[in-house]
Amino acid sequence: MQAIARAGALLRALEDEPGGLGLGALAAAVGLPRSTVHRLVMALAAEDLVSAGGSAPIRLGPGLARLGAAAQGSLRDVLHPVLAGLRDELDETVDLAVLDGERVRFLDQLPAEHRLRAVSAVGLAFPLHCTANGKALLAALPPDAALALLPARLERCTPATITSRRALLAALEAIRAAGVATDVEEHTAGVCAVGAAVGAPGRPLAAISVPVPAQRYRGREARLARAVSAAAAEATALLSGSPGALSGARSGRPA
Repeated sequence: MQAIARAGALLRALEDEPGGLGLGALAAAVGLPRSTVHRLVMALAAEDLVSAGGSAPIRLGPGLARLGAAAQGSLRDVLHPVLAGLRDELDETVDLAVLDGERVRFLDQLPAEHRLRAVSAVGLAFPLHCTANGKALLAALPPDAALALLPARLERCTPATITSRRALLAALEAIRAAGVATDVEEHTAGVCAVGAAVGAPGRPLAAISVPVPAQRYRGREARLARAVSAAAAEATALLSGSPGALSGARSGRPA
C-alpha cells in the first residue's frame, strides 16, 4: 500500500510538470529519498508509465495515455444515465467534456429533440476561457493551476468574450462560489450554456454542460443552473461509489 501511495504521489508530481523533472527535483517534490524515488521510477518505467533514460528529465509515459483513453470511455459509460436524466429533465442538449491541456474536449453529447438546438461534435476542443464547461473546469482547479492553463492573450470569439485575465480570474472566483459557470454568447453568438465540474475540488474529472440557443436561455437561467448543479453533484457521488447515487443515476434523477 505504501509503494502504491508513493508511486501515485510521484505520478501526480509529474502531472504538474509537463517538461519533466530531474531525479533530485522529483525527490524533493514528493519528499522522499533519491534512492527510493529512483527505484519507483525504474519500476514505473518498466510498465511504460513514466519515461526515464540517461540525462533526460523524467516525464509521464505513453502507457498513461492509453490508460487515460480507456478511462475516458469508462467515464462516458458510467455517467451516461446522469446525462440522459438531465437531457430529459430540461429537454435540452447535454455535453460531457474533459480538460485536455489548455482546452476543453467534448467526450459525449446527448442531443435534444428541438429543431433549433446547440450541437458540437464529440472530439472537438474549445477554449477554456469562454465556454461554460471550460470555465467550470478552471474554477475547480487551484487558482495557480488555472492561471497556468491560460494563454497570455485570451482570444476574442464574440463581442461578449472576456479577454482580460484579471476579469476572468474574478469570474472564476464567482463560479467557485456559485458552483456553476455560464457562457452567455461568449464563445458563439446566439448560443448560451451552463456548466459544472464533476470530481473532487482541485482535481476535476470532467464537466457537464447544457448549451442552449440564446432565445431559450433568457428567463431560464436559475432553473438551468439548479439542474446542472444537481446533475454534477450526482455524477460526482456516482464516481465516488455512493450506492444512493447509483440508484439515482439509473432513474435519471438525483438520489
